[in-house]
Amino acid sequence: MAILLLLLPLLVSAVYGDEKAFIGVNIGTDLSDMPSPTQVVALLKAQNVWHVRLYDADQAMLLALANTGIQVTISVPNEQLLGIGQSNATAANWVARNVIAHVPATNITAIAVGSEVLTALPNAAPVLVSALKLIHSALVASNLDSQIKVSTPHSSSIILDSFPPSQAFFNRSWDPVMVPLLKFLQSTGSYLMLNVYPYYDYMQSNDVIPLDYALFRPLPPNKEAVDANTLLHYTNVFDAIVDAAYFSMSYLNITNVPIVVTESGWPSKGDSSEPDATVDNANTYNSNLIKHVINNTGTPKHPGIAVSTYIYELYNEDLRPSPLSEKNWGLFDANGTPVYILHLTAAGTVFANDTTNQTFCVAKDGADPKMLQAALDWACGPGKVDCSPLLQGQPCYEPDNVVSHSTYAFNAYFQQMGKSTGTCDFKGVATISTTDPNIDLRTLVIGAGHGSCIFPGSFGKNGTITNGTSLAPSSNDTSLGCPTQYFYRSCSFTTSVIIGAFLMTAVFL
Repeated sequence: MAILLLLLPLLVSAVYGDEKAFIGVNIGTDLSDMPSPTQVVALLKAQNVWHVRLYDADQAMLLALANTGIQVTISVPNEQLLGIGQSNATAANWVARNVIAHVPATNITAIAVGSEVLTALPNAAPVLVSALKLIHSALVASNLDSQIKVSTPHSSSIILDSFPPSQAFFNRSWDPVMVPLLKFLQSTGSYLMLNVYPYYDYMQSNDVIPLDYALFRPLPPNKEAVDANTLLHYTNVFDAIVDAAYFSMSYLNITNVPIVVTESGWPSKGDSSEPDATVDNANTYNSNLIKHVINNTGTPKHPGIAVSTYIYELYNEDLRPSPLSEKNWGLFDANGTPVYILHLTAAGTVFANDTTNQTFCVAKDGADPKMLQAALDWACGPGKVDCSPLLQGQPCYEPDNVVSHSTYAFNAYFQQMGKSTGTCDFKGVATISTTDPNIDLRTLVIGAGHGSCIFPGSFGKNGTITNGTSLAPSSNDTSLGCPTQYFYRSCSFTTSVIIGAFLMTAVFL
């Protein structure tokens, strides 16, 4: 066994040593106000995120991801596992509907079959390997097996005696599943998917694990954990768990299957029993994790070997069940506002964009045009927005429609009010976005010679903050509705600017 442990890093390195580690993100959908797929993709691109994992194979999301270059891991939900694992036809139909129908436009690179099946749905364990093989066979039939890997995410709790890592092993009761599963991953060139949560290890350790050790904070040499069998030093929980998984595989004579961490993160808020679920700790953990991964640090056992990782998760999911921490793992709120700004500064780095000063107020997708028009009227009247750039012949007149005009006015008001709470609602027809509306609208009119419109707050130009105290009409406000001076072609209004302004003042005062 000692010789095997010495050879293990060489075997893994020989197969996967040239790969560059990446950071991806999980996209959960248990939100009361889930952003549209196009909004999700816009946020991913703005944050330089090029790897995502979906918990299903949502058709609208896959269509929105088409032609973006973003690498996508789709999932077979646990509730579909039994059907797929027992029927070749069901597996083939699933691949046809969720993979073949979308590639190559959508860059699907992996399929996660189930999620933590051994611990979350043990009655489905007997068909797990069958499900992987049947999905893989369907990919082979379509010549997609070389570009799309098949695996299944595991909870790290299937590893027993995880420290020291060299003594770790998988729960032996799952050997009838793990042995054929690992052989399948080995034979197909796939990887072990592992969910790694140092937060839970720390919480359950009864103060044995120091918080700094869980958060990747620097430790003095005398505080580092040392594996007495290998004399390897561990400076963080994450590396110790990943190496424990490598050693666990080696005890089953599997030495060349790499690991991809499909979930890892830290909650930013918790209830009274979770005092370390804080914004500062979440920021520290995720910032340090991202730097650790993209630097190709590897682990003490396999230095320099990629451990690509998906952050859990993109959005806070307010519909998740208790405890409170379950609702607060996200990097962003539903409106695209960051929960915290990660400590990352390298240009182009994933999640390194500070969106605090890159938020805009835009017309909500599918909003009622009449409601948009009424909100536009308010912004250009009592809201004291300078809407003269929207007049015919002016830089922001094109595109000449209520969506683009109201987006300009909403955003101008939002910027001049200092982006304060309540200034981007407009009776429910506006929403905050991290996508610069000036870029989208300029693209729409590029052939019309109207490329000089600059939205307030766009390209670093901040709108002048006024001393006004009025808030944008909220969804509980009934004040919207009056003739407009900033009309578009499909409207029949011919009211002059002066009369329109007078009427609006009369209605709102």
